[in-house]
Amino acid sequence: MDALLDFEECVKDSPDFRLKLELFEADVSVLETQVDKVMKLCGKMVEAGQAYSAANQLFLSGLAELAMFQKENDVITNCLNQFNQSLQEMVSFHTMLFDQTQRAINHQLTNLCAQFLPQLVETRREFVRIGEDLEAAALKSAQASRHRAAEAERASHLMLATRKCYQHFALDYCLQLNTFKTQQRLDVLNSVFSFVHAQFTFFHQGFDLLRDLQPTMKTMAAQLSQSSAECAAKRKELENTHLLVQQRDASGEQSVSLCPSSDVIIQGYLFKRSRRKSKTWKRGWFSIRDNQLIYRKSHKEEPAVLFEDLRLCAVKPLEHLDRRSCFELLSVQKVCVLQCDSQQLHLSWLSALQGSIDLAYRQRDHAPPSQPTEPPPAPRGGGPAPQRPPTVLGVALRGPGNQRCCDCGEEEPRWASINLGVTMCIQCSGIHRSLGVHLSKVRSLTLDSWEAEQLKLLCILGNNVMNQIYEARCSNEGRVKPQAASERAEKEAWIKQKYVEKRFVQNVSDGDRALKVVAGRRLYQAAVAGDLVAIATALAQGAEVNGSIEEEEGRTALIGAAVGGSLSACEFLLLNGANVNHRDLRGRGALHAAATAGNTGQVCLLLKRGANQYAADERGQDPLAIAVETAHADIVTLLRMARMNEEMRDSDGVFGAMGDDETFQDIFRDFSDMASHDPERLSRRQFSHGGDEEELLSLSRLCPAGGWDQSVFR
Repeated sequence: MDALLDFEECVKDSPDFRLKLELFEADVSVLETQVDKVMKLCGKMVEAGQAYSAANQLFLSGLAELAMFQKENDVITNCLNQFNQSLQEMVSFHTMLFDQTQRAINHQLTNLCAQFLPQLVETRREFVRIGEDLEAAALKSAQASRHRAAEAERASHLMLATRKCYQHFALDYCLQLNTFKTQQRLDVLNSVFSFVHAQFTFFHQGFDLLRDLQPTMKTMAAQLSQSSAECAAKRKELENTHLLVQQRDASGEQSVSLCPSSDVIIQGYLFKRSRRKSKTWKRGWFSIRDNQLIYRKSHKEEPAVLFEDLRLCAVKPLEHLDRRSCFELLSVQKVCVLQCDSQQLHLSWLSALQGSIDLAYRQRDHAPPSQPTEPPPAPRGGGPAPQRPPTVLGVALRGPGNQRCCDCGEEEPRWASINLGVTMCIQCSGIHRSLGVHLSKVRSLTLDSWEAEQLKLLCILGNNVMNQIYEARCSNEGRVKPQAASERAEKEAWIKQKYVEKRFVQNVSDGDRALKVVAGRRLYQAAVAGDLVAIATALAQGAEVNGSIEEEEGRTALIGAAVGGSLSACEFLLLNGANVNHRDLRGRGALHAAATAGNTGQVCLLLKRGANQYAADERGQDPLAIAVETAHADIVTLLRMARMNEEMRDSDGVFGAMGDDETFQDIFRDFSDMASHDPERLSRRQFSHGGDEEELLSLSRLCPAGGWDQSVFR
């Protein structure tokens, strides 16, 4: 989804929020113009199409008359009659196409504009008016004399009431903008989808060329369904967030954040007294970052550093001024007098400034917080030293070449593609997101959660390995890789050529069916062997991840990885679109193969990815029956727990509330961690065919294939 306005920033009313709000409003205006243009062009196209249909009808009449002169030749007459009949049907389809086009484009886009734009205009008018009132109230409150307590109190109350009203309108305006931003994407996609569907229906009658559009149509239909679900979820989330923020900040008091561990210590609006003789006061946005006091007069101006180093400054409150809540910041070169909106903010700013000065002195000789620290040495007493687990970022950057962006070479990347196994900078990550999740699934190395196998892929593959695959023919093509300072357009063109067109991949199939078959066989062999580099190479060369291998009883690469026992290969194939429930000619899928081989980690992974545990093979055996037959204790436990959890979740009454409980999640998490870090421990856990038969039988009675026994809970 597109970036939306943040309700938290809306309450703060920061310059960054104002700038982003202006961009949002400009986008709405541009979208309205573009929609109007599209509807006008659609009307002209329909009119031209109707004229074309009329002319075409006259042409067909002339063609029918021409056929009358060929009566002596039955073959020619039959051909001309068939041509005339087909073209008559095409004219009819043309008329239907123009009608469907007008409904798809004009009607749906008109509904989008009529539903949102009038309300947005009215809300924006009220938002601007209340904003002007807030500026006037804040100025009046700041100018109130400390010696006139009643007047100062009235001014403060007026400012708080006005700010509360302003926040209310601002939040409502942001909600409407975010809702429109979310809805317009769905409506535009729905409109385009309806138009393309009409084109597809028309051309499918007479031309084999547009049959190739069917996969694209399926993709668009799936994207429309997904966007519809995401739109509904996002609207619900926006409404809930809007309500929570509105309830939390109902007082109207300006919020302030004190967080010494982040980049910005404190930020907010302050009045600054001019150093000229006029001594005028101007309101601006101040923040403390990197031991500097930064000042912005308005959201249209760039930030300016007011004090370069707070260690060379002193701060003290001012009690002798006529204005309230003032303090002074002094350095060798200059003196700056600032005023807060309230006494609470006054104390917060004094504390933050003094704390920032003290913290700067304490951290002067320390390493930067962004650098990873080594674990402390072991104590002399011989006891083990406490080891802190490495961060996701620290582990990911250990991979070959992962210290620089895989596409432009910028240092210290903070983003990664989990299905490609590469790290990238923030600008290249945005371009990767635009390619679609079927090509690149982007996650943050500092903000998102990562599973152990996904992180392992970054370390095994990495930028060096993947660039050797996707840039193999770069020098032959005469293409120069962009640098960190290159323009975004150059980086975008490079990334599309590299991953979408696969222009620099060696031996790419490029639509050749024979080469695709060869690449598919290589993919299957690499999956069985667990060779991630070979798997990535085969996928880059055009191998279909869900292609069946006839020589291997119709198995796919995912089933081959389950047979071979490589957990990383299974995860890599699943991340690249492998169908977890595909079955071979014997009716066996990846879950059957993993249960047969006793690969507990793969069973756990496939269950988490939605594998059907009830699917039966040609012998009528599901994965649980296979695990019981082969006496793999941990797999029996996993499948029994998963089946019990699913059946309890679908049941009514008290047992329906027990599905997806914490115990079930903890068991899966423990098995996943054991499969990633200690697979040998899992391989040793099996039922013997002697003393453990009673335990296996008791499990079968506890969770039979037909359901679970409620009596065990009584």
